Amino acid sequence: AGSQLREIFDKINNLLSGKPVQTGGRTVSVTQHPQGLDFVYYKLAEKFVNQGEEEVTSHRDSAFTIAVVASGIWEMHPRVGDLFLAHLHKKCPYAVPFYPALKKGTSMEEYQRILGYQFIDSKVEQQDRFLKRMSGFIRLYAALIQVRWPYGNKQAPHPHGLNYGWRWLAQMLNMEPLADVTATVLYDFLEVCGNALMKQYQDQFWKIMLYIQEQYIPRYD
Repeated sequence: AGSQLREIFDKINNLLSGKPVQTGGRTVSVTQHPQGLDFVYYKLAEKFVNQGEEEVTSHRDSAFTIAVVASGIWEMHPRVGDLFLAHLHKKCPYAVPFYPALKKGTSMEEYQRILGYQFIDSKVEQQDRFLKRMSGFIRLYAALIQVRWPYGNKQAPHPHGLNYGWRWLAQMLNMEPLADVTATVLYDFLEVCGNALMKQYQDQFWKIMLYIQEQYIPRYD
């Protein structure tokens, strides 16, 4: 609900602004430690990204709910946005987009971790679980680039708007498709923000869609 989102936003914003905040039955403030604000910036950005992995993976529509709060905090506190992207790119290099190459001397397990795979009991996760997590990250990113915190400064530009999504799409299509990973993230990205991109870029968007249909998809064969 809108009132709940406002309450969550205000609590986070107050904490980052140095105001005392009640949580867990006690009062906390970033001013209590000289590195308190840096720590909270880092952990908050990490938490937003983790929501893509944990919440959006299970409830796909929640991407917009999380993104609207994250975009508002990003607008008020740009450092959170920088750290959000850092955490996102580390966990999901396809959000850059980037396909890390296997370098000489890198073990297969280390390389799989770089690609975003998790290891459970020393075993690499199943491919369907991996793709589902990557889907959550991309859906959160695709939602974030198009939504705005409704109570913010409407005159200010979006802190990380649709132009970044357009750039992501162009860069993705300039790379060779990577088996099922590319198909998954491309589908999720377009499902979430394709309509917004179409409204913004119009004829250019449809040219891209035609290119995907006629030239890019056949490269999967």
